[in-house]
Amino acid sequence: MTAITTSVLLLRWPLVSAVLMFLASTMNIQFRKSDYTFLAVISSGIGITAALCFATGLLGLTLADFPVIWASFKDIMLEMLSHTPPEWPMVIT
Repeated sequence: MTAITTSVLLLRWPLVSAVLMFLASTMNIQFRKSDYTFLAVISSGIGITAALCFATGLLGLTLADFPVIWASFKDIMLEMLSHTPPEWPMVIT
């Protein structure tokens, strides 16, 4: 039974994460009104995490894609930096 429940949640993850974002936002507002700053920060973190999971799910990204993206980003940045002039950035005194 647990496997069925887990599979349904994973298949409906965009819907679950959207609901989680809404609940975290609502809880954040209520906690800030009640001066529970620590709980407001925690609910903000939950909302940000749910939003990131929602966005990566929509883009079709998995955890295996992030090292490839990082390596590509690093190679591009090193290539760009190798073409900059040696006196850049110029310090004006």
